[in-house]
Amino acid sequence: MTTSTRLPMRVWKCAFAGLLLLASSSSGAGEPLDIASRRELFVDRFLIERLDGVRLKLHEPRDEGVVLRYDQPWEGPYCAYNTVIHDGDRHRLYYRGKVASARDGIGEVTCYAESKDGIHWDKPKLGLFEAAGSRENNIVLATAGVTHNFCPFLDARPGVPPAERFKALGGVKETSQPGSGLHAYASADGVHWKLLQPEAVITNGAFDSQNVPFWSAAEQRYICFLRIFAPGPVTAPGKKPPSLRTVARTTSADFIHWTEPEPMHFEPAQEVDLYTTQTHPYFRAPHLLIATAARFMPGRQALTAAEAKQIRAGAAYFKDVSDAVLLTSRDGSTYQQTFREALIRPDLRPNSWVSRTGYPALNVVQTGPQEMSLFVNQDYTQPTAHLRRYALRLDGFASVNAPYEGGAFTTKPLRFAGRRLLLNFATSAAGSLRVEIQNAEGQPLPGFAAADCREILGNRIEWPVAWKSGDDVGKLAGQAVRLRFVMKDADVYALQFAP
Repeated sequence: MTTSTRLPMRVWKCAFAGLLLLASSSSGAGEPLDIASRRELFVDRFLIERLDGVRLKLHEPRDEGVVLRYDQPWEGPYCAYNTVIHDGDRHRLYYRGKVASARDGIGEVTCYAESKDGIHWDKPKLGLFEAAGSRENNIVLATAGVTHNFCPFLDARPGVPPAERFKALGGVKETSQPGSGLHAYASADGVHWKLLQPEAVITNGAFDSQNVPFWSAAEQRYICFLRIFAPGPVTAPGKKPPSLRTVARTTSADFIHWTEPEPMHFEPAQEVDLYTTQTHPYFRAPHLLIATAARFMPGRQALTAAEAKQIRAGAAYFKDVSDAVLLTSRDGSTYQQTFREALIRPDLRPNSWVSRTGYPALNVVQTGPQEMSLFVNQDYTQPTAHLRRYALRLDGFASVNAPYEGGAFTTKPLRFAGRRLLLNFATSAAGSLRVEIQNAEGQPLPGFAAADCREILGNRIEWPVAWKSGDDVGKLAGQAVRLRFVMKDADVYALQFAP
């Protein structure tokens, strides 16, 4: 493995903390959270100090149906590891084409599709590689091993050369080949790819999964989240714990020299296998890492052999099940498992209850003025294999939810920059919201008590909170304040202080 000067991970953590305010994540320390004018989502308890009669609620994405079928001779039922990239006026989709079950790296290609809206997809005939006796196909890479899990991204690093506007990692671990692992690629247009160096750039890891790289604006480094195996939870005294699929991260300043991978931490502790994590900066709040992970349950069987035969699932692929879960990270080193329930469950079709199906694609992207989408690989090993779209409101992974009887929640002390408090919220026709701004000790500030707040009613992605004096809170910017939300039959998804 090519390595850079390896600073201890705690050094990187401290640098990141300065940007993401890890030191201030505990209000008990007395230092207010400085959220400036960032958009903050209620996907964890980062902002929340107290919940009174309300709860954090995970929201179920809407199933919008099939958007792409793996129906070409070079694609097939073993297609997997999708990546969706929003690039200017188009969305780009990359995925593994694989017709038959075989050893990792054998009989695989990387396929490509495009969309103007993220909903309707086309497979261009690129003419780059031959498959099924023709070059009339959508293959962008056909390099053995690399195409098993090729994972590209749009490089947002300032000053990146145009020829390297896109970068990618791909590769497998070959026990007979010392030094094998993930190889680095670059592209100017996302279609024509070049190898950056012959040697693998990351060699320490178990790479039989989608290993996710991106440029982190918060850390000012490239990050890769990759698969490792570690001992799982102890199930019985004196019994060796089973091996658990888990995650490590490594960083790089130049995409070639990478630090030694270090395991991610989980709060609460990880209990089951995570096959892919699909960790990426959320596009509307890039300081927040969102992971739409594939939770894998080996040996947990839902279908009978007869049912598996009827849907023509691979013979070895109906004795496990999986679903999608939501994890988040604010420091890049710890996953918050705020919600242990599934983000997306297998559906009513028996096709979705087979091994390694239901795996989300990398990246959540905007597909409408008020909508974002995630894409999920479905019907693995079956003739019906396809990619499916699921939709949520913008910022709508989770919310603070109040019942009809009402409730409230209060934030930790915080400082902000801006003149207006904008909310992403929804109420019922009978529901309502009011916001009170308090001092750090919890006393309402004059003119900003809940009784002064104009009732908030409706369903809005971005709505300014107003009090009797108006919506200008600029005179409070920089002060330590708390926000108290008084709610009835309502959800608050996100907030942001804006100019």
